[in-house]
Amino acid sequence: MARVTVEDCVERVPNRFEIVLLAARRSREIAAGSMLTVDRDNDKNPVVSLREIGDGTIELDELKNNLVHSLQRRVEVDEPEEDNMAALMSASNEWAGVIQENTEVETFSADEVGATEATDTPAEETDADDPFADN
Repeated sequence: MARVTVEDCVERVPNRFEIVLLAARRSREIAAGSMLTVDRDNDKNPVVSLREIGDGTIELDELKNNLVHSLQRRVEVDEPEEDNMAALMSASNEWAGVIQENTEVETFSADEVGATEATDTPAEETDADDPFADN
């Protein structure tokens, strides 16, 4: 029975992998309590879903949309771009103001840097216990 059903499905959906995905999705819907569009005839849910696809009693586009929706991890929300653009422009202006305020940089001359380094490090640091030190 299933072999004949799959051959009927190939006429409606040419990609066999898509048939498997759609039939699996429809089987889950049937298991969750969705109404059947064909007689069960003592068949299991996968066979019933293949028969529904083969007979064309369910809307394939709706089933594909349900499948895609069930596999999505992030749902895209369409928001008006005009509002977003105004918010982005005001936010970028605020950030530009903050960056311009913080652009004051201290400058040192080479003599000041050399004097600072000389006072920070001791003149001779030798460690007698260091085996790698140049003696």
